[in-house]
Amino acid sequence: MTDTSTGVSELHWLMDMLQTVDVGLVVVNADYRIQLWNGFMENHSGLTPRQVRDSYLFDLFPEIDEDWLRRKCDPVLLLKNRAFTIWEQRPYIFRFKNYRPITGNADYMYQNSTIFPITDTRGNVSHLCFIIYDVTDAAVSKLELQSMNGQLRQLSTTDYLTQMRNRGTWEEGLKQEFNRLQRYSQHQSSLIMCDIDHFKRINDTYGHAAGDLVIKNVAEIIRKSLRSTDIAGRYGGEEFAILLLDTTEDQASYLAERIRRKIEQAEIIYNNQAITFTMSFGLAERSTFIQDYIQWMEAADKALYTSKAQGRNQVTQYTTDL
Repeated sequence: MTDTSTGVSELHWLMDMLQTVDVGLVVVNADYRIQLWNGFMENHSGLTPRQVRDSYLFDLFPEIDEDWLRRKCDPVLLLKNRAFTIWEQRPYIFRFKNYRPITGNADYMYQNSTIFPITDTRGNVSHLCFIIYDVTDAAVSKLELQSMNGQLRQLSTTDYLTQMRNRGTWEEGLKQEFNRLQRYSQHQSSLIMCDIDHFKRINDTYGHAAGDLVIKNVAEIIRKSLRSTDIAGRYGGEEFAILLLDTTEDQASYLAERIRRKIEQAEIIYNNQAITFTMSFGLAERSTFIQDYIQWMEAADKALYTSKAQGRNQVTQYTTDL
């Protein structure tokens, strides 16, 4: 076999490899006009090498952020360094549809890429080569795992029935606020503990499903009554806790009374039966004699107990007399 025929044969299998390899290969000149476009790129774009030859890359694919890609490529042209892009930073360079059966719910192909320089015989960079890797399977798997971890974190900190903070998460917020107030004594915050009156009677009369509906309704009334900075949680059973940041006891009492009236006026229809109910409230402003957040909760709880003992459906502020 002659040297010429050997060269032709090597060129043939080299071109065949470029066309069949399972990564995208794109070569552009210094003016970003396409010089090479392999089979992977043709299959996913629907454009043949003949159609894209000498086309300006950013005209052909306007979804590419030209400024961003040029900034990526400038060190490759000037310093002859390789550059890399990963899907976590930018999902793709070329927006291709995703055809993988395993990750069929992905709207597009996630891509990693390598950009490296091609030099001429004098060592000057004349072209850029883009290698495009389809990493959709790995990307979707990681995103789904992150989503599941986020849901688990949500479940671990949220009460399932009310979608409020659960007791542990709420108490942690109270502890942090108490520590903040210890450092900044000029601030004041108030704590409300509240409890649905005669809740066992509701469960016994209408059933536990009705009781759950009452709890959800109370949670919604509380949630709509608070500011974004306030922290509410389901403390347990039919009891709720509300932390009002930078709020005096008089302001807290006004809010508690407003919530109390809304609950008193509420009516829930369950199995064609109207259910009405009331709620008792106890509140305590953080004061200097309170040594820790547990004592703060105990103060609000004593005020709540007083509301219960004095006939329920009322708001009581904590005093040392209690």
